[in-house]
Amino acid sequence: MARAVVLVHGIFDSGKIFNTMARYLEERGLCTLAPDLQPSSGAQGLEILARQLKKFIDREVAPEATLDLIGFSMGGLISRYYLQRLGGLERVRRFVAISVPQHGSLLAWLVPNQGCRQMRSGSSFLQDLNRDITSLAQIDLLSLWTPFDLMVIPASSSVIPLGKEVKLPVLLHDWMIKDKQALQAMVAFLLDEQELH
Repeated sequence: MARAVVLVHGIFDSGKIFNTMARYLEERGLCTLAPDLQPSSGAQGLEILARQLKKFIDREVAPEATLDLIGFSMGGLISRYYLQRLGGLERVRRFVAISVPQHGSLLAWLVPNQGCRQMRSGSSFLQDLNRDITSLAQIDLLSLWTPFDLMVIPASSSVIPLGKEVKLPVLLHDWMIKDKQALQAMVAFLLDEQELH
């Protein structure tokens, strides 16, 4: 059975944003699943979307199957809540965090809804997850980020002191899930093909 890779989208998106990435991964023998988490606007808390993610994984991925998780932007925080608070560390082998506001983003102040409040620097949601961030050391972790990010501000908010980190010269936030270097680094990590630089 092919290894399942679950792709978790960010704010104002759906699973369709991963079409290019999914095709790239499937051409290399991986089985991709991309749930649509609703509402994706941040109108509800990220923990609610994380519970949707858990239900999706429990329904779509056999308990004995190997599972990897890729979270893009807000989807990375949803993924972390699943991993750290909903038992995901028991199921997931590897986690790829792509341009995730691990320590918040200034842009989150522009929208006053629950999800965006949780993505503000210093929010109780982020403080809670980052208080025991070292629990993520139980699984293999790769962080991909770009210093030119205009959604995660400052861009260095994507950096965490765990796992492997790859900084890429990608000009736009959304390009991170389509950029050839990012896709190559991700596949190398997921398939153990080569050392990351």
